[in-house]
Amino acid sequence: MIHIASRVPEPAVRRLTVTLYGYAFLSDLVLLYPLYVVFFADTGLSVGQISSLFVIWSAAGILFEVPSGAWADVVSRRLLLCLAPLVSAAGFALWVLVPSYPAFALGFLLWGAGGALVSGALEALVWTELDRLGAVDRYARVLGRSRTAGVLGVVLSGVLAGPVLAAGGYPAVGAASVLACLLAATVAARFPEHRAPAAARVPVAESAMAALPVVAALPRQDEPDTVPSASPDDDGDLGWWDTLRAGVSQVRTRPPVRAAVLLVAVVAADWGALDEYTPLLALETGVGAQAVPLLLLLLWAGVTVGGLLAPAGERLGSRGYAALLGLVGVALAVGALLRHPAGFVLLAVAFGAAQLATVLADARLQARITGSSRATVTSLAGMATDVLIIVTYAGYGLLATAAGNAVAFALTAGAYLVVALVLLTRRPPGPLRSC
Repeated sequence: MIHIASRVPEPAVRRLTVTLYGYAFLSDLVLLYPLYVVFFADTGLSVGQISSLFVIWSAAGILFEVPSGAWADVVSRRLLLCLAPLVSAAGFALWVLVPSYPAFALGFLLWGAGGALVSGALEALVWTELDRLGAVDRYARVLGRSRTAGVLGVVLSGVLAGPVLAAGGYPAVGAASVLACLLAATVAARFPEHRAPAAARVPVAESAMAALPVVAALPRQDEPDTVPSASPDDDGDLGWWDTLRAGVSQVRTRPPVRAAVLLVAVVAADWGALDEYTPLLALETGVGAQAVPLLLLLLWAGVTVGGLLAPAGERLGSRGYAALLGLVGVALAVGALLRHPAGFVLLAVAFGAAQLATVLADARLQARITGSSRATVTSLAGMATDVLIIVTYAGYGLLATAAGNAVAFALTAGAYLVVALVLLTRRPPGPLRSC
């Protein structure tokens, strides 16, 4: 077991966290976010064509997710974090320079590739650096705050998009989006990264598991919580293909890792997909179109609070985490079925709890991964999330056609109640094991 120093090197941790928060903020400070659907419609695209672009976007994420994760385990993760916003910026520039369906489709492919480069690499770099500094117990709160920084970027982009559009049209909005991406790439170059040689690597798995109570609280009693004494990078210098195989093998052969991957996918995908339908719910409450952004801002406020509650969430046991998921499911369903603006208060609570649950699920996953394929395994969770989001889109469409948006929203939210019941029934009552 690694011996954690009594005094964490605060300047080093501060450099990592400040860089992470700045990167998350700038990566989401894309003024095209609140306007791209309107931009597509103004260009003459039909609803069917716009929907097909979303499918291309999701498919790109699935296609590039795992290969890029394996790449992050072989080359510099910092390099991939620098490249990701540049690839996305190329897509945004293409949109405003050549506004047409082919350009939009290629732009979504680039955007999907950029997102895949970040997914896995970012979590793996942050976990590894915190572990090197003896501060791995801070991972959940650091990740939660970085998600909050991203939310603030989205909110600010919504505030600025309208005035910039009025001043300079879509070219100005696109230029501002590209500038934010370039700044994000610049900030990414400040990420610290230390990939120790295989001979110098030391076991950290036991300390990592002990540092995250909520992580160890969720597995089945017949699934081992402990993992072999190994460091996050103990497989030696594997090539890309061997790293990819090692990551897939870890998910396939280790039930605790597989369960953690599935938990991340289910928790993140459901509210991630439902978020796209909240404007429709807002309109069905009877408010005018001009009031819709205000209701959506309430939801983002809830997401912000949820990310900041990660330190408190780390203390949750299996029952507490199950109750958190139950709160998400009930609040989403009731908030939608009220068909009243007041229902968005419940939706805000649900979105905040879902953000917290997603951060904790990711922390659980990181604590269970061993070997040099950390980014690969994390990317497998991201790919599973993308697949479930597409399935959720399809199911929601069928339900909404038959019963309306509110009922479809409520039924889709029921997935959280199912997961909560599974977590409760898979582990008998009693004291939780720390590791």
